[in-house]
Amino acid sequence: MTKNIYSVGQVNNYIKNMFAQDFFLHRISVKGEVSNCKYHTSGHIYFTLKDSGGTIGAIMFAGNRGGLSFPMKEGDKVVVTGSIEVYERDGRYQLYAKEIEPDGAGSLYLKFEALKQELEEMGMFADEYKQPIPRFARRIGVVTAPTGAAVQDIRNVSARRNPYVQLILYPALVQGEGAAASIVNGIRALEQMHVDVMIVGRGGGSIEDLWAFNEEIVARAIFDCTVPVISAVGHQTDWTIADFVADLRAPTPSAAAELAVFDYAQTMGELRELRRRLDVSARRRLDQARAVLERQAMRLRYLSPESRLNENRRRAVDYGDRLGARMQEIFRDKKHRLALLAGRMEACSPVRRLGAGYAYVSVEGRRLASVGQVREGDTLQVELMDGRLEAEIRTVTGHESLEKQMEE
Repeated sequence: MTKNIYSVGQVNNYIKNMFAQDFFLHRISVKGEVSNCKYHTSGHIYFTLKDSGGTIGAIMFAGNRGGLSFPMKEGDKVVVTGSIEVYERDGRYQLYAKEIEPDGAGSLYLKFEALKQELEEMGMFADEYKQPIPRFARRIGVVTAPTGAAVQDIRNVSARRNPYVQLILYPALVQGEGAAASIVNGIRALEQMHVDVMIVGRGGGSIEDLWAFNEEIVARAIFDCTVPVISAVGHQTDWTIADFVADLRAPTPSAAAELAVFDYAQTMGELRELRRRLDVSARRRLDQARAVLERQAMRLRYLSPESRLNENRRRAVDYGDRLGARMQEIFRDKKHRLALLAGRMEACSPVRRLGAGYAYVSVEGRRLASVGQVREGDTLQVELMDGRLEAEIRTVTGHESLEKQMEE
């Protein structure tokens, strides 16, 4: 019996045609875990999808990268939509991906990205709107579920770091229907209580579990809150809209408590160190001031005001003596001149002249200096040394008449 023998190429081509004729394989969606993920320099992405039942090779060409809206990485659970075809040269089939989305959360992820972009364009993620977290908070509000690891972690960290800080818990729904509204009510209630800082969060979970923190009403409540808000949703790799809007994002609830509650022991140690440094600085400045004072005292002794005062006193006494001597000299000189003037005045004294036989003659109170001032019969007043006389003029003879009488 003659048997048909085919080449490898013919078999691969036949199988390829079989796959091509199966319309079910033209567009199929396959879910699995990503492994062996490689981004080629050409832009193509090579990876393998696996689950507990097996593996399948997959490739997304660079031209189809628009169908991937997130950075796919090793271990991601994804749903890949595309076609299954045979690579004829190698004789193996593989999944040619056209769209890739996270498994079970594709629509939620797209909704998340759309809201994130919208709020970012509105400026709600901008740094200028972020409020600083107070360093020494005394009253800390917590919006989370009343039971679970998150609230217990916050309590443990707070008790360890600072037992004097007051924690105020608002028991909120953090998952399921009504969770977003409950979180918003908690934020507003704690804001009315004027807490110093607020922690809003929960433990980890899937994107569905964390979805309440991706709601727009929660984002706006955090943005409008006048109290600084620390978001602490999920684990370190989980990101929500609340993380972007909050004033500070903590990777876990425990980390949020570390950021909100100041370490009492560390703070007291810092205060003791500051006091020590202050004492050292004060002593140093006091020693410097004392040294300056001693130098000034030495200069004061060297330039003693008392010695200058004594010197000025001696100078004043010397000036006084010189002034007294000068005054005595001037006094003697004036006295001598006064004696001379007195002698001269004495020599010209009318009284002295009267004593020598002279007399002072006046007519009606006027000094008689010429015979022309009187007539015969006038009364003269004659002042002598020891009294006064009155005489009547009988004859008035001038010098010319007298000379004529003498010539005759």
